[in-house]
Amino acid sequence: MLSPYAKNAIVLGLLAAIGPFAIDMYLPALPTIAADLGATTAATQMTLMSFFVAFGLCQIVYGPVSDMVGRKKPLYFGLSVFTVGSVGCAFAGTIEWLIAFRFIQGIGASASMVIPRAIIRDLHTGIEATRLMAFVMLVLSVSPILAPLIGSLLIAHIGWRAVFAVVTVVAILGFVLTALFLRETRPPSERITGGFGSAFAGFWQLLRDWHFLGVTFIGGLGMSSFFAFLASSSFVYIGHYGLTPTQYGLAFSVNAVGFIGASQLTAKLGARFGMGRLVIGAAFLHTMFALVLFAATMAGLDSLAVLIVLLFCAFACLGLVIPSTMVLALDNHGPIAGMASALGGTLQMMVGGLMIAVISQFFDGTALPMVTAIALCGTGALILSLVTLRPRRHA
Repeated sequence: MLSPYAKNAIVLGLLAAIGPFAIDMYLPALPTIAADLGATTAATQMTLMSFFVAFGLCQIVYGPVSDMVGRKKPLYFGLSVFTVGSVGCAFAGTIEWLIAFRFIQGIGASASMVIPRAIIRDLHTGIEATRLMAFVMLVLSVSPILAPLIGSLLIAHIGWRAVFAVVTVVAILGFVLTALFLRETRPPSERITGGFGSAFAGFWQLLRDWHFLGVTFIGGLGMSSFFAFLASSSFVYIGHYGLTPTQYGLAFSVNAVGFIGASQLTAKLGARFGMGRLVIGAAFLHTMFALVLFAATMAGLDSLAVLIVLLFCAFACLGLVIPSTMVLALDNHGPIAGMASALGGTLQMMVGGLMIAVISQFFDGTALPMVTAIALCGTGALILSLVTLRPRRHA
């Protein structure tokens, strides 16, 4: 018999995995989609960017609405929209229609990202929130570990459109689990009143909170380094290094194992060293590994093994940064947790979407543009963590 704590973690983790699942499962298909629809690499990458733009911008709506009407109704709506978008993607006949339906998918998926974070804040704060966030990420790990492998098998035996049929089933499963096992954590007595005037006031309060903005963009730059990998890795691994889609799925899952494994240490390390010091130390290590990889690539070392090992180390460090910054961003904003989760998620996705747009313009078929973007994002996150979380300010 599962405890309520474990049950919440499983359901919230599966909900939070819906958006990443729609990304990770789809990545091995990018070269195939480009060939099948007669699209350029840049146009095919736009299907990823359109998802991220909608995924980020719509969080700004779901967050305040969930503070006003409760957490479950917006989840039901988002999962329904995601299902419609997934069906449309499965039947898209041109790259333009695929871009459009991926945008609709992103509109729905954003609910399953922003609202679970707000629910965690409804239930816990501090180290307990970090522990639950890490547990949720452990459940969420099924996406980056298994999704590329499942996607590559579907592509090889059925075709890339089958990917969207599977994510439709996942969305329906999320709907059922929400209805059966997730209780409403925002009772009527705690809901925000006053309509969108209260929402604007809440967002203005957050935009004046430099600590909130600082930790949000630390996490955002860390996520952007991973988005740079998402946008380019299938073309680099399959097109440049000659891996099959299945081999790419295995190589991709290595990074997920590092990220998820490290994330399980966040609560323990945060309790011992403090959340601020943990973020600074992890950001430093992430940047160090990224810069070593950049220097090796600039020196002409074109080794898949070196790329995989150093990316594993760099993204493992992100497993400490991202859950910690999420908790730090929400800790002081319990009454408007939905708004804080929404604004933080939107700002982070905007930075990530911008990174995808930039790297798609400089992609040349090699690993260098991807590696450069990862190093730049890591350096930015480290500088911002030193400014935002230096001991005297954090204390």
